[in-house]
Amino acid sequence: MIESITNVVEAIINVLYQPYIVPLLLIVGGIYFTIRCKGLQVRLFGESFRVIMEKPHSEGGVSSFGALMVSTASRVGTGNIIGVATAIILGGPGAIFWMWITAILGGASAFVESTLAQIYKRKHVGTLEKEGLYYGGPSHYMERGLKQRWLGVFFAVLIIGTYALAYNMLAAYNLQSTFGAFSFYDESTTPIIIGVILAVIFGVIIIGGAKRLIKVTEFLVPIMGVIYIAISLVVLVMNAGNLGHMFGAIFSSAFDFGAIFGGFTGSCIMWGIKRGLYSNEAGMGSAPNAAAKADVSHPAKQGLVQMLSVFIDTLLICTATAFMCLSTNVELGIFNEDGAANAAGYVQACMGETLGDFGPIFLCIAMSLFAFTTLIGNYSYCEGCLSFILKHPATDTQLLVFRIISTVLIFLGCIASAGLVWDLGDLFQGFMVITNVPVILILGKKAFDCLDDYVAQRKAGKNPEFKAETIGVSEEDAPAWY
Repeated sequence: MIESITNVVEAIINVLYQPYIVPLLLIVGGIYFTIRCKGLQVRLFGESFRVIMEKPHSEGGVSSFGALMVSTASRVGTGNIIGVATAIILGGPGAIFWMWITAILGGASAFVESTLAQIYKRKHVGTLEKEGLYYGGPSHYMERGLKQRWLGVFFAVLIIGTYALAYNMLAAYNLQSTFGAFSFYDESTTPIIIGVILAVIFGVIIIGGAKRLIKVTEFLVPIMGVIYIAISLVVLVMNAGNLGHMFGAIFSSAFDFGAIFGGFTGSCIMWGIKRGLYSNEAGMGSAPNAAAKADVSHPAKQGLVQMLSVFIDTLLICTATAFMCLSTNVELGIFNEDGAANAAGYVQACMGETLGDFGPIFLCIAMSLFAFTTLIGNYSYCEGCLSFILKHPATDTQLLVFRIISTVLIFLGCIASAGLVWDLGDLFQGFMVITNVPVILILGKKAFDCLDDYVAQRKAGKNPEFKAETIGVSEEDAPAWY
């Protein structure tokens, strides 16, 4: 049964990730948004740092930084370690270059989708006040911007499938797999024990609600990222003599077009795009769910902040992992008995070669923090989508059932096979891309006009304040801005 499901999923993935579907949408969409936004990734990079320090527009609201940390908690996770290592093993060192390209172009896509989420956001009333002042996301701009509620419902289902099911199962699996380097690891019992512990901790946290989720991620994400980058720099310094060979391998592999187009689905471009998307999520329509929560004076502010999150994820954290691994002398070809890439084993071997016994221990600690914040960030997207599908705030009973199911899936992720959980992640994220990117291409002009309004006000020396009528959006569709 499992083998049949895996075969069907793999067949669909092979169609989705041919050059003319998911990769084409991401790259062409990213180029288009970059041109229309006049290279805002460079032009307004410094501005994004200024905006991130602003306090909430209203007392008690969610700050730009708080919303950034929720989305970054989802982006910065096990994919930054295991996902990067998988891409290197299966696609070669050049996959890292194409991850960079995906992130640079994806910064513009992230700006557009998050700005749209801000434009069409709603204010909480009644029982949902505990979750924050505002809510929104792609389902909402599909319903109000495109006037297609059915598409918003479909996308909400995709988000739940991607984050509560595929990504959280994958994060759980990636965490337990890092313990495989230790002598106490037993394939028949250790995953079960780790699964129970992780599920219990997760269940306790999510019962606390979104406010607690934001506070936990605000605290853990910056600490986690800084420590991880610091250790990667130590590894690079210790392997300084290999840096020239490392960069040579990355660029020679990235532009070996004969090898690339001889087997595109297994090429460095494809693996760079697949794992880059899994890591930074730009264009998928996930981060806008967090972006909509921010209480800012202008939608473009949160768009700039979410653009920065993509760079933090890929250009800092993913690059740190890649350099840590490729600067060592460890061979790339590390696989499990079933033929799947042993990404955890590869990273463990790289860190062990440089840092000795401390390397595997540090990786387990880092993976535990990465996985924990990933699970929290992923789940934070799902409850709002459930309420959107139901057309009303989920009741306490419905939420309890949903949280129990989400907790059980984390346990199942720990004991699942590597191939199935990775394939599920690729499948659901592919469907999110082919749904969300066409929508933001259609609605993009609203985000471009919003950006122009923001820049004009900044040039006039103002702290930008937004009114939806300036870009032709009605009060019915964007009441938060009237």
